[in-house]
Amino acid sequence: MSLFGLLRGPRDKPGPGLPPAYRLYAVGDVHGRDDLLADLLAQIEADAAERGRARLVVVFLGDLIDRGPSSRQVVERLRTYRPAGVRPVFLAGNHEEVLLRILDGEARLIPDWLRFGGAECLASYGVDAAEIRRMPPTQAIETVRSAIPASHREFVRGFDDTFRAGSYLFVHAGIRPGIPLEQQSRTDLRWIREPFLMDESEHGFTVIHGHTIREQVEERANRIGIDTGAYRSGVLTALGLEGSERWCLQARATDIANMTPEWNRASSSELDAVSSQSG
Repeated sequence: MSLFGLLRGPRDKPGPGLPPAYRLYAVGDVHGRDDLLADLLAQIEADAAERGRARLVVVFLGDLIDRGPSSRQVVERLRTYRPAGVRPVFLAGNHEEVLLRILDGEARLIPDWLRFGGAECLASYGVDAAEIRRMPPTQAIETVRSAIPASHREFVRGFDDTFRAGSYLFVHAGIRPGIPLEQQSRTDLRWIREPFLMDESEHGFTVIHGHTIREQVEERANRIGIDTGAYRSGVLTALGLEGSERWCLQARATDIANMTPEWNRASSSELDAVSSQSG
């Protein structure tokens, strides 16, 4: 079990916390790494048992799919993830958004999607991306729809954008500083980087987010980023929370040296232009 020291908030004010009797685990961007997800879920189960009884919540911060080799397996594992006594919460990332927009008919997004991880996603569903590239737009969309089971499509469509617990807000990408939570745009919640990442203002809660890859958990006074780049680093992170305590669990690949070039090619920053292509 990869468990390291408690993370503490600033010492000059009370740290954020959860209501009594609750324990929560937030899971960073999985990106098709079902091997790491299986390991991390087992760690969460063992850690929860070791810490004793509590009301358990597991929040998945989005980007379950694309880039890594096993999007289908990840979706199926989490679609059926119902451990006794655990409430799972699924948040939508920008990768889920783009897939759903394609399924809803936005064929112009297909080339970008294939470049930033959709090719690997389709491969896990048994579809060759090269064939999709040669198809007329209507046929391409119908092929993607046919490949992804209805149960998977319905599962992903049911994802939320935010989850609030105690003094924490959970979201995929972040929030736009200075905008009340109820007025935040869905685009920002799923896509934002700046000005959120450099902002130091008090939000009224600590934001727990993924989306922006860092080598280690990134803790600031007003936010904690836990996307450790599973698809390319081989490290998938979960943040544990109980009361005012925080700790981390990590699943680490044993074959990082043998990771395929596709797993290492592009960072999420190359997707940002897609977010403006609404419609």
